[in-house]
Amino acid sequence: MAFVSDPTARTWYQAHNASIISAYLHHRDLADAESRPERFFLNVVLLRVLYAHALVEAPRLALGRLASLGPLLGDPRLWIPGVFVSLSRVLPDRYPLGDEVAAYVAAERNIGQILDYGLVRPRLQQLYEWSARQLAEPALLECIREGSPTYAWSFADRAVWHPARLAPAVRAIERVAPPTNHWEQR
Repeated sequence: MAFVSDPTARTWYQAHNASIISAYLHHRDLADAESRPERFFLNVVLLRVLYAHALVEAPRLALGRLASLGPLLGDPRLWIPGVFVSLSRVLPDRYPLGDEVAAYVAAERNIGQILDYGLVRPRLQQLYEWSARQLAEPALLECIREGSPTYAWSFADRAVWHPARLAPAVRAIERVAPPTNHWEQR
């Protein structure tokens, strides 16, 4: 109802992400029954919606020294956040998903790799901690461990979130927008 009375990017994300996280946590047993690639993509969607919210409300967390771009990049009224959560270039048109996770990661285009591995991955633990506080959902912290997503995903399989080799564009964005331990909410 806060969004209805004050329709801003901030209140939209509060309402949207609170409902997404609630559904994720309430239906974790269903997620556990999915295939490995499907559980991987559940984590990708979750971390991307959390990141899009941080662009608006905690831009220094999301972008470090490029924080001034956060509110524009994260505004849900624009097309840019749609790029963040779009998986259409990676996912096939059929269900259930086949293949292994590595095939989907390899098929991801530069923008997805830059986003997931260059911007979001180095901030994951802080992002989940901030989101749990911001949305008053401490159980969200059960979905992250030592910077690796664990929603319906084994911590033992964390290597997928920390690839040994990163594309040059990913390494470049890590240098341009490194995470900071000293960020503050807008």
